[in-house]
Amino acid sequence: QVQFVESGGGLVQPGGSLRLSCAGSGSIFSIYAMGWYRQAPGKQRELVAAISNGGNTNYADAVKGRFTISRDNAKNTVYLQMNSLKPEDTAVYYCNAAYARVNYWGKGTLVTVSS
Repeated sequence: QVQFVESGGGLVQPGGSLRLSCAGSGSIFSIYAMGWYRQAPGKQRELVAAISNGGNTNYADAVKGRFTISRDNAKNTVYLQMNSLKPEDTAVYYCNAAYARVNYWGKGTLVTVSS
């Protein structure tokens, strides 16, 4: 069974940092393009950052310069390093894995940025 499990969310003060992890199992992790999405209350899910199976990255304008996506294929894990967090970054963060027409989603991890 293929699954992806996020971890690392929590409560952080504005200006703080968190690192999210998404661990995959049940398939060949390196073939997937990986992405982090987020969904804030009352809003649509949006792409935050993505990394191709070749390592190319792209970011939403709102997080450029603050967030960094990376992957470790040996550990079947993708990371999202989040710095200079703002209250508007508060959301449930989801991991996505895509290959051809197949998409997998994790169950999400909650990030709350508040003083």
